[in-house]
Amino acid sequence: MHLNLGVILQANATVRADHAAIVHGARRVTYAELDGTARGIAAGLAARGLGPGGRVAILVPNLPEFSMAYFGILYAGCTVVPLNVLLTSNEVTYHLEDSEASLLIAHPLFAEAAREGAEAAGVPVVWADGGEDESLADLASTEPIDRPHDTLATDTAVILYTSGTTGKPKGAELTHSNLYLNCSMVVPKLIPLERDEVMLATLPLFHSFGQTCIQNASLALGATFTLLPRFTPGEAFEIMERDGVTLFAGVPTMYFALLHHEPEREYDLSALRYCLAGGAPMPVEVMKSFEEKYPVSILEGYGLSETSPVACFNDTQRPRTPGSIGYPVWGVEMAILDEKDVPLPDGERGEICIRGHNIMKGYLKRPDATAETMRGGWFHSGDVGVRDPNGSYRIVDRVKDLVIRGGFNVYPREVEEVLYGHPDIVEAAVIGVPHESHGEEVKAIVVSSNAELTEESLIDYCRERVAAYKYPRIVEFIDSLPKGPTGKILKRELR
Repeated sequence: MHLNLGVILQANATVRADHAAIVHGARRVTYAELDGTARGIAAGLAARGLGPGGRVAILVPNLPEFSMAYFGILYAGCTVVPLNVLLTSNEVTYHLEDSEASLLIAHPLFAEAAREGAEAAGVPVVWADGGEDESLADLASTEPIDRPHDTLATDTAVILYTSGTTGKPKGAELTHSNLYLNCSMVVPKLIPLERDEVMLATLPLFHSFGQTCIQNASLALGATFTLLPRFTPGEAFEIMERDGVTLFAGVPTMYFALLHHEPEREYDLSALRYCLAGGAPMPVEVMKSFEEKYPVSILEGYGLSETSPVACFNDTQRPRTPGSIGYPVWGVEMAILDEKDVPLPDGERGEICIRGHNIMKGYLKRPDATAETMRGGWFHSGDVGVRDPNGSYRIVDRVKDLVIRGGFNVYPREVEEVLYGHPDIVEAAVIGVPHESHGEEVKAIVVSSNAELTEESLIDYCRERVAAYKYPRIVEFIDSLPKGPTGKILKRELR
């Protein structure tokens, strides 16, 4: 069956031609302009000898040029390889070589890493913005193609690289069907979205959450997304008011920043109707405090790069429990399996496993890793979860984050929830550290708003609220926790 993910743009370029597809400050890109530029880029790629099956990498922040390049590549029948804009030159080289990309489209903001990384990989660069070298505008100036290239639903549309918490990052091959169904069927079934939605795109578009749930879902709907390349709570509030944002999607650290931002004036957020959370478990105390301060509910969901990404979500039609990631989405099954891949009853902790239309083809050039993670036809997420009697799911922790203290399993998220309940704790992360007699000891690394808060008093606070083997014996105070591009706390760096 022929299917090109680019159809989500192509379809609305006719019926919504003059409607704003993308807003960036005073800049407004209509559906007709985005479609026309993408067709020109597709023709430019073909003129360079890049056709179906070719791979083109993008190193561009949240700017209209990202979407122009993304859909130009899809229209050409090529595969998009989005890269994290914070990569070093060595990492750029690795991703280009591993994906076998034939071209890199990069923004001058990241010129050093892009130029050095591409040169080492022997890959030419087209610049997203001006300069004397070949630019994206030059590429798009070619006579545009008549229609997007025919691709199969099972062809690889996008290669998304996982964060690589263990070993080198792996490229998850997502098909046109994976991504089309996730953005055009799954997301609209969760929320009663309308064509006049305005979505705030501050999650990186190179990341699966922002790419599917904001960029692709918005374009499939015929709506508008407004760009914030670098998240700050003040700018986010400014854009929400200025552009009448109706949907905000973010990771927990963004909600915490919005919650604790003290603006100089009150912002008009009356248009805001939906807030989505994902990327990391949302602390219940943060969710409760945010919803008390702002008249909008946060719908928490769950997914991974390998699942396109949405697998489970709280929707507006079913009961919502704070701390729950909701229910498996349309067309997707989930199960809690033990270490022998045997299903566990409700209430018991095991690994969250998923199957359905959203599961990747596999890891690029890694058949062994693919076979391991797809045992028995289920994608093994690496997350520890519980299924509740009502059919909803909760994340307990990462399999690899589990702390085993004296033979007892300690789930860091449970301790983190307690820490977030303390009035002086701004951010918290719990990890295991080596211990001579217990194997591992529980350590809390926290950011506090009170300089007088002591290690002893925080330990006492936790001891009163969790079992004796769970509370942290070690507390470290730091100024800020290390975070990835989406704002997710990086425990591997803390370790």
